[in-house]
Amino acid sequence: MCLAVPARIVELHNSTATISVDGALREVDVSLIDEPRLGDHVLVHAGFAIHKWDQSEVEELQAIRTAMGLREAIT
Repeated sequence: MCLAVPARIVELHNSTATISVDGALREVDVSLIDEPRLGDHVLVHAGFAIHKWDQSEVEELQAIRTAMGLREAIT
């Protein structure tokens, strides 16, 4: 089974971004989302950012992670 993971864009170069998933850095393609920017939170699957999260989605995810005893922020 394949999973998508939440991440934050930490570097941006045209249609490629470096993302951080709990501090682990990966390169992904961001051509499928509108106007990617540094600091955006995205959902990543198979090397592609497939969804850009709005602030309410980020806050909801952080609340879920806190309830699960995980780190509060997506870093």
